[in-house]
Amino acid sequence: MARIAGVNIPTNKRVVIALQYIHGIGAAHAKDIVKKVNLGDERRVNDLTDAEVLQIREIIDRDYRVEGDLRRETAMNVKRLMDLGCYRGLRHRRSLPVRGQRTHTNARTRKGPAKAIAGKKK
Repeated sequence: MARIAGVNIPTNKRVVIALQYIHGIGAAHAKDIVKKVNLGDERRVNDLTDAEVLQIREIIDRDYRVEGDLRRETAMNVKRLMDLGCYRGLRHRRSLPVRGQRTHTNARTRKGPAKAIAGKKK
């Protein structure tokens, strides 16, 4: 099992798919990494040599912000908005949709389960 950026990536999948298990690496970044290491599209993780895994690890460490660093940066960005007291920060603080979605109906993912209103007629 290959361990890259603190994540155990699945061994029986193709390298391009397996790299996407790392937070911060999507399809485009995974293809770029595979191209930089000169691997074929059909190569699987269990077919990689230790040198190739090391190359992939070095490229990710050097060129991409992934996992803990990326999560920390995202959390700091949200915290900054909340500290500023701007509109987006207030929406984050109240756990409401941030990007202009309606809240009269829907928005249940963000607001949580519906709360019953006492005495409401049907």
